[in-house]
Amino acid sequence: MFNKNFFFRKKFLLFNLFFGIYIFTNLVGGERGIISYFEKKQITMALEKKEIQLINEINKLEKKNELLSEKMNLDYLDTLYREKLNYGLKDEKIIRLK
Repeated sequence: MFNKNFFFRKKFLLFNLFFGIYIFTNLVGGERGIISYFEKKQITMALEKKEIQLINEINKLEKKNELLSEKMNLDYLDTLYREKLNYGLKDEKIIRLK
């Protein structure tokens, strides 16, 4: 059986054992562990892809805004006018391609 003398003699061993278990569980799990690292890495990659997608969308909108504001591009206006209002001239055949 265990008695007090065993614990006093082996307290350094027990301390190292518990400390090692504590370090290992925090290394694998926990908020800063390996599993959490890979989860955060996946979230970061997804956010970077979303950022690139949003930057491309902003660039497209800036180009469209530039066509409408600084130098009026009449061809682009005509395209918007026909597309949004379903407008066409007489004797004109409109073919929509999707």
